[in-house]
Amino acid sequence: MTEWLTEIPVTFWAVLGEMAPYLLFGFLVAGVLSVSISPELVERHLGGRGIWPVVKASAFGVPLPLCSCGVIPVAASIRSHGASKGATTAFLISTPQTGVDSILVTFSLLGPIFAVFRPLAALVAGVLGGAIVAATETGGATAGPAQKCHEACCSPGPRRSRTGRALTYGFLTLPRDIGRTLLVGLAVAALISAVVPEGYFSSVVPPGPWQILVLMLVGIPVYICATASIPIAAGLILTGVSPGAAFALLMTGPATNAATVATIWKVLGKRTCLIYLATMMVAAFVGGLVLDRIVTAHQVQAAMHHGWMPGWVKTVSAAALLGVLAAGAFYRPRHKGRNDVSDRGRTLTLRITGMKCSHCAHAVRKALLACPGVESVEVDLSGGRAQVSGSGLDPSPAGVLCEAVQELGYGAEVEADEPAAAPEARRTEDEP
Repeated sequence: MTEWLTEIPVTFWAVLGEMAPYLLFGFLVAGVLSVSISPELVERHLGGRGIWPVVKASAFGVPLPLCSCGVIPVAASIRSHGASKGATTAFLISTPQTGVDSILVTFSLLGPIFAVFRPLAALVAGVLGGAIVAATETGGATAGPAQKCHEACCSPGPRRSRTGRALTYGFLTLPRDIGRTLLVGLAVAALISAVVPEGYFSSVVPPGPWQILVLMLVGIPVYICATASIPIAAGLILTGVSPGAAFALLMTGPATNAATVATIWKVLGKRTCLIYLATMMVAAFVGGLVLDRIVTAHQVQAAMHHGWMPGWVKTVSAAALLGVLAAGAFYRPRHKGRNDVSDRGRTLTLRITGMKCSHCAHAVRKALLACPGVESVEVDLSGGRAQVSGSGLDPSPAGVLCEAVQELGYGAEVEADEPAAAPEARRTEDEP
């Protein structure tokens, strides 16, 4: 027991040091991407007929650091900007599996072969699922011409510099979203390495198709962040899990949890949801079989101890990463005001279920701001509530507001309805 208590923190710090330099760089690149991709770019490349928009949508989603819950409102947004249904499905499949931060951490912990194979598999799976959806749409229907978007994402107005927004997203918003699950993943990996004997899993379920199938089925209903799942996969490989089986968990865990499947079923329909699930299962199983042919567990284990980076860099980076995660945990977005009104009128409090990250909160805020009479929206992500105020609210707007949120795939119900006395409310929007 004493050895376990000593080994767990040592392993935790060692894994943190291996991934920290790459993850910090990944945060920076993610921030740059967040301000570089405009709605006009999406509209131009992801709309229209044929397979090419599907391919581009899948490739577009691979580097984006979006989790399975955050990808839903973004997919709804690109759909509203003219993306076809097949392209939207391709984006939904490829995006949550990877991200620029996840790819770099995969390289640091599992080696270059794994780091290349994982995004390629996400790309192929996205193209496959999107192509099937596009082919099964009646008459090859697409989303049609893009409609002009009047939401906050496309509305003119004062904004911070691109550099400031990129740094805020990369080193505050994104760490706030993944920090907790990342630390939990590191703790689980350290616990597995310390407690589970080497080769244990291979003695229970031998490497091969059955082991891949078991971990694929384990990953389907649960949510594991694409980045946080990598230390867990590394720990499993050290205890006898094949690279292919670990890959199956890495593919299904971030993309097919129960909440996401239910949302896709509701937003995109039963047929698209079934295609989504079938594509993920086939891609995870076949991808696992292929990866086991390409690389062995011993090769991956050797890559875990490559020692390519000096020890002092790892130590400094690990400390810096903990500082970034701590800053993200305490970060509360500042809202920009516009459209001043003299009287907030009524205030409705909605209870929102299904929000998991800042992307979710941002999508809910934009949907509520688009409703008639709404002047101010404050979304409490941790508390699962949204406070909606406005002098022009209809006497009974609850149904409209709830419907606007439910169309994004989240649950919504009115918790309170009362007059609001605050004199200087502003319509707000949050920087994603």
